Amino acid sequence: MDIAAPALGASKARLGVAAEKVCWEVADITNWCPPRKFNVWHDRAVFHFLTEPEQREAYRSALSRGVTDGGLVIIATFAGDGPEKCSGLPVQRYDPISLAAEMGDGFQLIDGRPEEHVTPWGASQSFNWCAFHRAG
Repeated sequence: MDIAAPALGASKARLGVAAEKVCWEVADITNWCPPRKFNVWHDRAVFHFLTEPEQREAYRSALSRGVTDGGLVIIATFAGDGPEKCSGLPVQRYDPISLAAEMGDGFQLIDGRPEEHVTPWGASQSFNWCAFHRAG
């Protein structure tokens, strides 16, 4: 899922025929109702754009409705020393412990790892990758 249809189109093109095995949706996570439960939820840099508590609550609601009991949740966010803005938008930065606190009791932190992401224009950005297990 992505809010931008062109971004999904680019990803589909890169995958070629394998794209047929992926569930693609254009939607805003803050008002999306998952059409089914997923065993794996992978968020590569969406959650950190949710700077308002209501936005994060809406995300957690979709996450709770959209992940199976025992499912795996992978979330990448900017780390504490990462940028304060991305694409001109403010972001919320996390470490694994603060992200686990945001996820709440229904999601158990399995692992958190730092990554230095190099952008296409050569800038380095500090990220954290966190994996959670959905309780249930």
